[in-house]
Amino acid sequence: MAELIVALDLPSGSDALALADRLPGLAWAKLGPVLYVQEGPALVREFAARGVRVFLDLKWHDIPTVVAGAVAAARDLGAAMATVHCLGGPEMLAAARTAAGNGDFALVGVTVLTSHDAAGFEQVVGRGVPDLGFEAERLAKVAMQAGLRGVVASGHELGLLRETLGTGPWLVVPGVRLPGDGPGDQRRTIAPRDAVRGGATHLVVGRSITAARDPAAAYQAVREAMES
Repeated sequence: MAELIVALDLPSGSDALALADRLPGLAWAKLGPVLYVQEGPALVREFAARGVRVFLDLKWHDIPTVVAGAVAAARDLGAAMATVHCLGGPEMLAAARTAAGNGDFALVGVTVLTSHDAAGFEQVVGRGVPDLGFEAERLAKVAMQAGLRGVVASGHELGLLRETLGTGPWLVVPGVRLPGDGPGDQRRTIAPRDAVRGGATHLVVGRSITAARDPAAAYQAVREAMES
C-alpha cells in the first residue's frame, strides 16, 4: 500500500504542527527548504517526537563531501527520509549513500522537477530533450547504481520507471492533486488514484490539503482515493 506524505509548506512551524494535529493517522510530514530554514532542526525533532516520520526535502546538490555531511546530519537529527539531486552525479550520490548508513534512514534521488517541461529542462542540460521520461529514467539508473533507496519523479514517469527499476525501489511522487485542483507551478501533476495504480510507493500531497477550505476533509479524500 502506498503511503501518504503531507507537504507542510506553511508559514511557520506552529502552523505546521497545528495542521498536523488535525490530520488523524498522519504518518509522514514533508518539510521543505522554506520551513526548515525558518524553524531549523527543532521542528524535525518535534515531529519525530510525535511519532510522525519526517521527509526532509532539501534536494542537496553540492560537492560530495558537503552533501555527505548534510545527509549524515539529517540521519542523526531523526529524519526518516531525505533528498539529494541526481544531477549531482555518481560520485556525489555514492558519497551520500555511504553517509546515509545501513539503518532505516532512506535516501532518494530527485530526477526531473515537476515544475519542468521539456523546453525548460533543455535549458538546464544544454541539449535537446525529446522526452522527459527518458531523462527521469536515465537519472534514476544513476541513483540506483549509487545504492539509493529510490527516486523522486512525477507521476507521468511512473510506468517507465517501474518497468526499468522493478518493484523494489521507492518511487516518491510529488505534484499529486485531487481532481479539480489547479496545478499551481507544477506542470506535471497526477491524481492520487492514478499514482497508486502506476506503482508509486509514496505520494506527496501539499496544496490539495493545506490550501483546502477544510484540510482534514481533503486529507481524508486523498486517503480514500488512494485506497479505492
